[in-house]
Amino acid sequence: MTRFLSFPFALTAALTLTLTACGGSDSPASTDSPPPSVAPSDPTPSGPVTRSEESLAKGLLELSDLPSGFTREEDDEPDSGTKPFGSSSSRCKPLVKLMNAAAAPAADFTAGRSFSGGPSGPYLDFSLDAMGTAEGVATLRAKYAEAVTDCPKISMRSEGGGSTVMQIDLLTAPEFGTEPLAFRLMGVDGPRRGLEYNTFLTGIGDVALSVEVMAGDEQILATAAEAAVVKAQSGLGSGQ
Repeated sequence: MTRFLSFPFALTAALTLTLTACGGSDSPASTDSPPPSVAPSDPTPSGPVTRSEESLAKGLLELSDLPSGFTREEDDEPDSGTKPFGSSSSRCKPLVKLMNAAAAPAADFTAGRSFSGGPSGPYLDFSLDAMGTAEGVATLRAKYAEAVTDCPKISMRSEGGGSTVMQIDLLTAPEFGTEPLAFRLMGVDGPRRGLEYNTFLTGIGDVALSVEVMAGDEQILATAAEAAVVKAQSGLGSGQ
């Protein structure tokens, strides 16, 4: 589910990010408007839900939902053969496979968008995977949780050659969606030492939502996750 590792990797300085899921204008920090509310859970359909890539796209954030200064990145070519992550440890093979995949395993359809905040980041990627049922989403979440827990480090290849050792840590997941999970990859050795790459995964009914933030901190991840969940809950509907 990794889509944007061809972006530049300059590290960002402190950045204040405010995402609005239902409009394109920025709001001052002192605004009296309450933050968008996020439902703690989603109704579970009685059977498998049929979706399409087009219907999934309605649940993705648009450029107009982000603050000024962001641009949308062109979509990657499907299955270009690039495998940015690797490990010689058998314990890390499941996580490497998940992170190198263009879509979640067993997903019926996938839709995603990537955005750049400039040469220094942050880089945001939003993906929705139609899993058919809420149980399918829970299975995917369990696979990620086990893979992240079992693997302490993986390597990330660079476009110009070389690789960076990325330490893996579970994070306290922002409480949006159903059974959210979050983890961080931090460069500890190699050309991209210090690079922070955070991932958030949650369920929106039968759809798995993932948010990836490169060159951005946990606060940016939490803000992006909330905006993504609000948009998905309002845009996905109940399927076809």
